[in-house]
Amino acid sequence: MRRSLLTTIVFIAGLGIGYFARGAMSALPRGVTHAADLAGIEKLRQKDIEVTLSQDPHGLIDIWTEDAVRFIQGNPPVLGKQAIAADNEKGRAANPGLRVLSYAPKFKSLQIEDGLACEWFASDANFKLSPDDPPQSWHGTGLRVLRRQSDGSWKFAVLILNQ
Repeated sequence: MRRSLLTTIVFIAGLGIGYFARGAMSALPRGVTHAADLAGIEKLRQKDIEVTLSQDPHGLIDIWTEDAVRFIQGNPPVLGKQAIAADNEKGRAANPGLRVLSYAPKFKSLQIEDGLACEWFASDANFKLSPDDPPQSWHGTGLRVLRRQSDGSWKFAVLILNQ
């Protein structure tokens, strides 16, 4: 009886030590990973601003995952990276002189979990549809889901935009 009680106590103590040791060991990599995730997300945000301002066709598609979905109010959903590229091209063909003068997203919230991030934002932009047109302003709010790639970079997986 004494031996089984001692064995049970040692077993429970071992479980407790293992549980707390596991938590202590996983806290460090999680913090390091979180910092790397924040840096990668910020890099994607800056790339988004850069390619939006330059209207670089390759850059505007490179920021999306292969299976991305883009929902823009008043338009049908666009499913997949290639469909987004085609939709972008259609927009360029309709407005060949488009020039984005400013684009300033402001992020309200960011949640990161298991290789996915969700952010709520508001954006303001100024643009000209052609060189002779006066500048116009645009304001939109939206939600973006980002996915961490195997190389640690981040790309947009879902955009829901309300203009």
